[in-house]
Amino acid sequence: MLSLCGTVTGSVAGIVAGSRIVSYRLQQLEKKVERHNSVIERTYALEGRMLEAEHDIRELKGR
Repeated sequence: MLSLCGTVTGSVAGIVAGSRIVSYRLQQLEKKVERHNSVIERTYALEGRMLEAEHDIRELKGR
């Protein structure tokens, strides 16, 4: 009976610890993905501004 209680307690503790680790790693991954998405959004905005600048330069050269 005593060994059964020890086994159950150890198993539950292992499951809880594993769950915490998985949760922590998922949070860290979400942060990395958010940073990556931010870089992609900024790059997209910069590309748009660059196209506008190139268009303006072509107009100025044409005058």
